[in-house]
Amino acid sequence: MKKIALSIVALTATTVLMAEVNAGACLGCHGADWSKAALGKSKNVAEMTHAEIATALKGYKDGSYGGPMKGLMKGQVAKYSDADLEAFAQTIGK
Repeated sequence: MKKIALSIVALTATTVLMAEVNAGACLGCHGADWSKAALGKSKNVAEMTHAEIATALKGYKDGSYGGPMKGLMKGQVAKYSDADLEAFAQTIGK
């Protein structure tokens, strides 16, 4: 019973974290398991660490990170706070 309760708490926490960032927009390009190179140009997000993802997302937002998809990604993350992006990064990658 204790394991079930902990699982429910973890699932609820993950759902709350992901609710802040609309992952649906991400999954369209990066794939359901985050393993697609978006438009054939991005890194494989599933291979990135949580810290690398957070750095990339916040860097897209402030313009300090990115290659060919920099402009597109800035528009995707601009509306989120750095805390939202940090929390979201903890739910994907490794």
